[in-house]
Amino acid sequence: MISFIIPAYNEEGVIQSTIVAVMKVGRAIGGSFEVLVVDDNSSDQTGKIAEQCGARVVHVTHRQIAATRNTGAKEAKGDLFVFVDADTLVNEAVVRDAVEAIRGGAIGGGCLFKFDGKVPWLARLTVSLTMLVGRWKTLCGGCFMFVTRKAFEELGGFDEKMYAGEELGLCQGLKRLGPFVLLKRYVTTSGRKVRTYSSLELMWFVIRLLFKGTGMVAHKKTLKDKDIWSVVKYIRTELCKGCS
Repeated sequence: MISFIIPAYNEEGVIQSTIVAVMKVGRAIGGSFEVLVVDDNSSDQTGKIAEQCGARVVHVTHRQIAATRNTGAKEAKGDLFVFVDADTLVNEAVVRDAVEAIRGGAIGGGCLFKFDGKVPWLARLTVSLTMLVGRWKTLCGGCFMFVTRKAFEELGGFDEKMYAGEELGLCQGLKRLGPFVLLKRYVTTSGRKVRTYSSLELMWFVIRLLFKGTGMVAHKKTLKDKDIWSVVKYIRTELCKGCS
């Protein structure tokens, strides 16, 4: 069975489209599947809408994405977990490729994404850089990830000590356990992810991720440094490490 796990917080505007897309894919692929929405203390109608769409809803009060994802995995009944963000539209091709990858021996994987709507050109450039880093490092975001139950449980799930970027930590851990694949397909996710932050903030995040790795997102304070001079000093320090 495939368990589609959707963490959600105040997503009443998009959750229906996400669930409908998942349901359509599940029926097209065939076999047993379930759609599980983990409603993390939403103050809107997210949970109610999810139930009306046929999803099984679990209510939690974590307010921490890694813990919310982990609760979904604990409640899931399937032997393959597919984590989908509440503002992401999956398609039949990407899920079929994920299933084929698992049948081919992979223990997990993910894919890159495309944004809906318009985003600033500098943000598009920043996202393109993020995609290159993802391909190079075999990393993916949390909007679409898949992993076998066995591998997920062996790894201990998402690291709940991480404030953000828990999906990157899971990628690294899975790569140490066995074959982890980055699919060539894309999913579509909300452009609000880049419209919420300035291009400078996004570029700074990618630069630090490239040089420092996933540890940089373990705490809130490491995500709030926006000063441009700190970017210059950081790059200079990292590039000069080991210089005589």
